[in-house]
Amino acid sequence: MPFVNIKVTPDGLTPEKKAALIAGVTELLRVELNKNPETTIVIIDEVETDNWGIGGRTVTERRAKT
Repeated sequence: MPFVNIKVTPDGLTPEKKAALIAGVTELLRVELNKNPETTIVIIDEVETDNWGIGGRTVTERRAKT
């Protein structure tokens, strides 16, 4: 039973895009690893940019400087 956890910031992430991610990852595992789609679990965690850090700064800070 594959378990995939996708962590992304919520920028522009619509319900339709979430559904496409879930379907696409499930299909990729079916094709590449011969995994059963009926037992494949995909979870999308939306992480606010204030809660995600890179290089000692939050993503919010990094984006504000670019």
